[in-house]
Amino acid sequence: MSDLYDVAVRTADGAETTLAGYRGKVLLIVNVASKCGFTPQYAGLEALHRRYGERGFAVLGFPCNQFGAQEPGDAAEIASFCSLTYDVSFPVFGKVDVNGADAAPVFRALKKAAPGVLGSEAVKWNFTKFLVGRDGEVTRFAPTTKPEELAGAIEAALVEPS
Repeated sequence: MSDLYDVAVRTADGAETTLAGYRGKVLLIVNVASKCGFTPQYAGLEALHRRYGERGFAVLGFPCNQFGAQEPGDAAEIASFCSLTYDVSFPVFGKVDVNGADAAPVFRALKKAAPGVLGSEAVKWNFTKFLVGRDGEVTRFAPTTKPEELAGAIEAALVEPS
């Protein structure tokens, strides 16, 4: 999935950029929300980011308000919440839609590369996780999959090809 790194994304401060700086890394891309039943997963996501970061892994958070209006804040409120509540050090980008006509290009690409149950591309809820290997291969994990349950898949993705 080489085009994933070239799609436009917005940083939390509204600047347009791409994911090109993450090429060759293992990524866990997650649609996050601060008022969701799964919000405590921020702690697990941060633990993974810190545990594997030096080995070429990064968590990328994309706030989304499409599910139950569970991310109503603006960029400053989201950043404050992430920092003060979960000491988040991984990048949290600008708020996005993950479904529909206004879906962010990064999520369009991820959903196409890793459809959900029965081939559905729609993201079903907050904290859907997409693990992107160094080779660009994408695996989707449900919101109910706890971050710590991904350690084995992350370890396998971090293994350098021989």
